[in-house]
Amino acid sequence: MKVFRSQLPRANDFYPYCPPSDDKPPSDSEHHQAVLPVTGVKLCWVCGCPGNKACSRCHTVTYCSKHHQTLHWKHSHKRECCSQEASDDAAAPPILFPEFELAIDSEEEDVEENEAEEKEENGEDEKEGEQTSGNGASLADALAEGDLEEMAMHETQDSKVFQRFRKRTAAEPHQVLRYSRAGRPLWVSSQHVPADEDIPSCTCGAKRSFEFQVMPQLLNRLSVDSTGASIDWGTLAVYSCSVSCDSDGYCTEFLWKQDFSSEQHL
Repeated sequence: MKVFRSQLPRANDFYPYCPPSDDKPPSDSEHHQAVLPVTGVKLCWVCGCPGNKACSRCHTVTYCSKHHQTLHWKHSHKRECCSQEASDDAAAPPILFPEFELAIDSEEEDVEENEAEEKEENGEDEKEGEQTSGNGASLADALAEGDLEEMAMHETQDSKVFQRFRKRTAAEPHQVLRYSRAGRPLWVSSQHVPADEDIPSCTCGAKRSFEFQVMPQLLNRLSVDSTGASIDWGTLAVYSCSVSCDSDGYCTEFLWKQDFSSEQHL
């Protein structure tokens, strides 16, 4: 998986200064022809990239390449070309993920709970001490006992992290993104959590900081949640340049993928 950052000022050549009205229903032509606002650049029906090749029959649908035109033709356009009865579902590109509107809400933070979580993560609430074996216990027995205690402590910590994840997301179980610029990710497991040195600096030299995370609920929305038959993740944490450096085009940022452990189930 890769993540890219692209920054544009509000006044630019690709998008209108003011967003379109939410009340305006899409016209029939918008179902069949994607066009960038302002510039009027026509887009490929399959991938959404600029497309300057049009169907030779209807001249309505455009593509970026002959390959994508062939894909669309075999999928549905052969039946629908020059027809006005194509349904909305048929007009949606089959290769791209479905598109949804994101409703943004702020999360009410519990200060006391957050402080308790920080102490727990730093190990301040755990009792430390050395375990000693009895006089008659062998070294092998002592090591085995220590391994069992370490395993039990690890399982307890993993369970705490996962329960914290479930508690925080219970208020809005259908959330697909959590945004917290320079904040902390909400991990699904105590395993495979990055240390500071695991997050590389930006190409400009500045440190990267956490910006947002993609939640596992998105898998269900994208209809790719078939176990063992599709992409999968516990959470995807995105770290971006802390100073939002200027870049031409797209700038690669850092993504940390954390999976659910085998004992965890949503």
